[in-house]
Amino acid sequence: MRILLVEDEPAVAAFLLRGLGEQGYAVDLAADGLLGLHRAQSAPYDCLILDQLLPGLSGLEVCRQVRARDPGVPILMLTALGETDDKIRGLDAGADDYLVKPFAFEELLARLRALVRRRAEAPAPAAPLRLADLTLDPAAKRVERAGQAVQLTAREFSLLEYLLRNQGRVVSRADLLEYVWGLDFDTGSNVIDVYINFLRKKVDKGFEPRLIHTLVGMGYVLKIEN
Repeated sequence: MRILLVEDEPAVAAFLLRGLGEQGYAVDLAADGLLGLHRAQSAPYDCLILDQLLPGLSGLEVCRQVRARDPGVPILMLTALGETDDKIRGLDAGADDYLVKPFAFEELLARLRALVRRRAEAPAPAAPLRLADLTLDPAAKRVERAGQAVQLTAREFSLLEYLLRNQGRVVSRADLLEYVWGLDFDTGSNVIDVYINFLRKKVDKGFEPRLIHTLVGMGYVLKIEN
């Protein structure tokens, strides 16, 4: 597997180059954002490991531009910024996973394997999903409510898609973290509540009937309220 590592800390870069090389990975290193973006756009990679704080061009901007060009390449953001808001910004920029420094190398390896496996097992484009006047087209990445286009971020789209695929069933916070984020967030994190509120404002506010419902202590359900 060929990996692009975009990391400006020499000690971290050397550690990862050695460790990943010993695991049989071919790793190209870029020490700043501009070079990382150039390499990502010039050659195919199986995965990107991307720092967020980079000289030249931020990791968030590199992530956005890479994702716009290649929607399928797995991106693992590896950074010292570990607050919930930092994670949200990284994921919204297009990262598939987020690991905070300092980190355990074995965990990084496990996350890399999961990302690559998830890409290999990705199903063929599915038919549009519908509930009431809400439509989500997974292939076109388009959402409409009552015929009006709804603009969602990548993470909001994934969350709504998961809820639609499980419409009528209560999904827990743990379900959403595992299947939408694929991350082990701090159990005290409010990231789920934040994103559910984002969705409500965009999908439910100003429309009838309400579709997103909270079951206190249990989770969330997408359904037509009786």
